[in-house]
Amino acid sequence: MLGDEESVEEESLLKKLLLLIILLLPAVPMAGEKKQPPPNPADYPLTLHVYSSHMADLCAPGCIWVQHLNIVMGKLKYELSDTISRSDLLRVGDYKARILKDETDRSYEYQRKYEFLLPDGATREYLVVAESE
Repeated sequence: MLGDEESVEEESLLKKLLLLIILLLPAVPMAGEKKQPPPNPADYPLTLHVYSSHMADLCAPGCIWVQHLNIVMGKLKYELSDTISRSDLLRVGDYKARILKDETDRSYEYQRKYEFLLPDGATREYLVVAESE
């Protein structure tokens, strides 16, 4: 009879342990994830003025929407293309930005990518696809 009481206690303990494991299991993946701190506005020294924003469809092989921005920086005008497909249109106005990539292999051509800091702290990357005076 003493053995029956021990087995009931062991079963109760195992059930409690199993319940604890089930409750803690969702927290395990989150414990390894580190939340990124919000971007520091001081890291975005450029102010780019977006004077035109439009969507263009890109079909190769399937069709997606890609955002294009026309900006002014100094005396030059640039057209920027979003690096991912999205359906929201960025409003015209001034945005803080920084250069993420600036490669110049020859004096007459380059590749440049900007990262915009949006008012809510989100960021977006845009690739320079045109330049004019």
